[in-house]
Amino acid sequence: TKWIQDLADTQNAQGLFGNQAPVFHGHGAAAWACAGIICPWTIHQVYGDTQILEKHYDAMARYMEACGKDGLGGRKAQTWGDWLAPGDRPPTELISAAYFAYTSKLMADMARALGKTDDAAKYDKQFQDIRAHFQKSFVEPDGKIKSDLQTAYCMALYYDLLTPEQRKQAEAHLVERIKKDNYHLTSGFLGIPILLPTLTEMGRSDLAYRILQNTTYPSWGYSIDQGATTIWERWNSYSKDKGFGDVSMNSFNHYSLGAVGEWMFRSLLGIETDGAGFKKILMKPELGEGITWAKGHYDSIRGRIGSDWKIEDSAFDWKITIPPNSTATVFVPAKDASSVTESGKPAGDAEGVKFLRMENNTAVYAVGSGTYQFQSQL
Repeated sequence: TKWIQDLADTQNAQGLFGNQAPVFHGHGAAAWACAGIICPWTIHQVYGDTQILEKHYDAMARYMEACGKDGLGGRKAQTWGDWLAPGDRPPTELISAAYFAYTSKLMADMARALGKTDDAAKYDKQFQDIRAHFQKSFVEPDGKIKSDLQTAYCMALYYDLLTPEQRKQAEAHLVERIKKDNYHLTSGFLGIPILLPTLTEMGRSDLAYRILQNTTYPSWGYSIDQGATTIWERWNSYSKDKGFGDVSMNSFNHYSLGAVGEWMFRSLLGIETDGAGFKKILMKPELGEGITWAKGHYDSIRGRIGSDWKIEDSAFDWKITIPPNSTATVFVPAKDASSVTESGKPAGDAEGVKFLRMENNTAVYAVGSGTYQFQSQL
């Protein structure tokens, strides 16, 4: 909350937020300065707090107005693009348009949360207009996204910038791009947070798991093999054969490449808020080849949410904890509902558990607060 105020204090006469707080690299870079929109929304989602939206709404609106002065492409005068990508980078115009669309969508959601219905309609229309501009400017007739890079496809897909037909085409092109990249990531700072989530959203968590477990450059496993115990600024900030990289910009305590942690909480452990503030919770782990167990917890505003699962001999065993005054929709991987038990009883008969439906090889249940032990056959 304090840092959001620091960022708000950087806003210049044009209405642009600083690229950092305190400012040391100017104002208005697409993605970087957009933290002035993205971070208040994220804090609202995690804590259910509308005060931060109310406090900074006018400043956020001024920022969006300033970005719009550059047209539907958004603020494109300065951006570092997909910074430090091991491969090429998408055009800065594409990135600017994608972030202008994304922040417009978030502004519409924040306006709705505050009951500002006219503003919500205005930003919804702005999103649709930028979306149409994106399709016209960066999407080819066969669904390829300009630059044909992982980050470009992920932005188009994850930020909902495509028609249903273009989405199908782009998903296929992203898979081919990953194959062409030898099943390695080639994304930089902007692509890393959305690469694995995009694949999971597509129904290709198998590819997300494969990329996650790579140990050759560039990958998280490669850095670990080189001795990493922290998140580095570059995949090869240090290597055993070449030593340290360029010391002028070679942080060994950096945020960006660690954004995979969000996917690990949301998809590997399966912990996600259903609406703002974890009053309602989604528990939906994605399983994938090569990883047979996962254990972790998230200390939410409402208390600890736990997820501890393992697979052994086609049997899935999952212990979950839902905090007080919360409810959860639980997706248990299973071949059928009849194979699911909770604490040794048929799950549908267990106390505090209500069967809802079967969906995509998962049995879906509604549960209240407490600790549950689900078992199923895969």
